[in-house]
Amino acid sequence: MTLLVGIFVTLASLWYGQNHGLMPVAASSEAELVDGLFNTMMTIGFGLFLLVEGALVVAAVRFRRREGDMGDGEHLEGNIPLEILWTAIPAVVVLGISIYSFDIYSRMGGLELMNHDMSPASAKAVQVAYAPDSLSGDSLLSKAGMGVMPGMASEPTLAVDVKGLQYAFIFTYPNGIVDGELHVPSHMPVTLNLNAEDVLHAFWLPEFRIKQDMIPGQETKLAFNAIREGSYPVVCAELCGPYHGGMRTQIIVHSADDYAAWVDSRLTAMVGGDTAIANLPAPPAERTDAEYLGNFVAPMQLAVAPESLASLHSVATHGQHLHHPG
Repeated sequence: MTLLVGIFVTLASLWYGQNHGLMPVAASSEAELVDGLFNTMMTIGFGLFLLVEGALVVAAVRFRRREGDMGDGEHLEGNIPLEILWTAIPAVVVLGISIYSFDIYSRMGGLELMNHDMSPASAKAVQVAYAPDSLSGDSLLSKAGMGVMPGMASEPTLAVDVKGLQYAFIFTYPNGIVDGELHVPSHMPVTLNLNAEDVLHAFWLPEFRIKQDMIPGQETKLAFNAIREGSYPVVCAELCGPYHGGMRTQIIVHSADDYAAWVDSRLTAMVGGDTAIANLPAPPAERTDAEYLGNFVAPMQLAVAPESLASLHSVATHGQHLHHPG
């Protein structure tokens, strides 16, 4: 029986660990690494869930009070070997996951150099992870962030400057193109130089499994390698003001040819005198309720129209007025 239970728990855990459906599509090389770690944790977690909850159900059924039994339960003393076992197993699991997660973080380029230099020159900021020297442009200790994955540093890299401000992201490309959306080619390392204009923001790519803070007065870096063509949301993940929820745009991953065509089209428009920032969203205060709430429908995969959300917003606002006539 124990062998059968062990086989069932193992097979069920392995199946659920690969078929939980909890993560969005993986659109970058980094996402595949993170998903591997997440699937491992789901496999272990589901197996422990089956064992613990199964033991509770079996105990509740097998050792329940029988009809007519009015006596006291059996007095049990502590079992030292058992206590050591159920303490050692979680300790080994946590240690293994910690080592695995550290390896994933290193393979993603997050810990290519560790330094806690508290000299006066660097006392203004605590630097933890640094991008490689080829990305920083001046010093290994000058930029904080997530670097290019090891093995990709020698490949051609697209560097894009990203400015975060209430409530939009503005992308500036090496050839002078300025856009409100991020366009990148697939299968080419991309480095984002992140700066905040006013307050703290956070640049989050859910389908890429990466996020980096944008700090006023301090440049941070975020590097990734897109592997799946398509459009994916870019979300600010740091509360930056009353319209924080509407600070969204998208990253569009092109094929190499499509990206070159997009660059050519933008350069042609610039030569023709079009200097406006393309795809820059309207200020939140100028958007209708449906336009503002529409930012949440597609990224959250809500099966509801923005107009329906707007009507709910109107009902809630009307209710507040009824309760607070002043």
